[in-house]
Amino acid sequence: MTDQLSIYDRQSIEQLRRELRIDPHALRRFRNALLKHGASDASALAELPDDARRALADRVDLHALELHRRTDSQQDGASKLLFRTRAGMLIEAVILRIATGRTTLCVSSQVGCAAACEFCATGKMGVAQNLSPGEILDQIVRARQLLAAEGRTLRNLVFMGMGEPLHNEENLYAALQSLTAPDLFHQPPSRILVSTVGLPDAMIRLARRFPSVHLALSLHSANQPVREGLMPLARRYPLVDLRRALAQINRLQPAGIDVMIEYLMLAGVNDSLEAAAELVAWLAGLRVHVNLIPYNPIDDAPHLAGSDRDARESFGARLKAAGLKTTIRYSLGADVAAACGQLVRQENRAARHEFRRLVEAESLH
Repeated sequence: MTDQLSIYDRQSIEQLRRELRIDPHALRRFRNALLKHGASDASALAELPDDARRALADRVDLHALELHRRTDSQQDGASKLLFRTRAGMLIEAVILRIATGRTTLCVSSQVGCAAACEFCATGKMGVAQNLSPGEILDQIVRARQLLAAEGRTLRNLVFMGMGEPLHNEENLYAALQSLTAPDLFHQPPSRILVSTVGLPDAMIRLARRFPSVHLALSLHSANQPVREGLMPLARRYPLVDLRRALAQINRLQPAGIDVMIEYLMLAGVNDSLEAAAELVAWLAGLRVHVNLIPYNPIDDAPHLAGSDRDARESFGARLKAAGLKTTIRYSLGADVAAACGQLVRQENRAARHEFRRLVEAESLH
């Protein structure tokens, strides 16, 4: 039912609590069980008296998404969760069970992405719609429920799924507000990371509003023409503006927080030692941590290939020698197309076409 109250709408839920005379402690236990501890819907609702449980189930929307399919990697423990929105579109979230025991969820903020980066399958879709705060948050609720059944807890949240989070800025902020609220998810902001292709003004607004939330910049080259060839938005937001934004963000964020610099390693494109020297010079004086990321091939970019291990390690050694914090990453979930740049496309094309057809048909009546 689309006219139900959202579980994240604290003001409306409080009004409903007063109307139904629900014990506030029972409501708190219910919300904690569902949002913080990953309890099943039935177990969370069991925290309420019988009459309140029935009323709440009828009038409150616990889930904005339908879990359409789950695919588990046989290689490294990643799980791809495919969700369907009420508009019929599909989005993905990815659970990453890191070898250290920490569990991370890669969250989507849009269906598709308008950034159209050359190396990303999601970007080839174009953007179909922004996700609502409830649709963003329900990915986390569902993942937490799945993990609780395994005896695991969800530690880190990274907005690195489908979409450019800062193209859905207000809904992102609403979701972050709920995530960090003590009476809702109570997720430490230091365990949330938002990744962006580089929208300078929006990055500064995010850092100002949520200074302890980590920020990641998908840079991929410190050479303006090369970056423009990989990321069309680089023409609108040049490197000189991004560097000024990073300097200001360093001033806004606490001293212990570095901006993550994401650098996709592409053979013959951005992996030379000359490119490493450009990156070192561009990052000089900034408080950053560089992530060197392996490339996951996509059908739409057959001209791109990932750098081999030797090239990645030589590049990383050059950065480390210059004093930059640097991590060489290895991909998770590639066998279930859950790794970066491999998110769903084909089913959304059909769903978007059908949705438009229904809207057009309805407008004729």
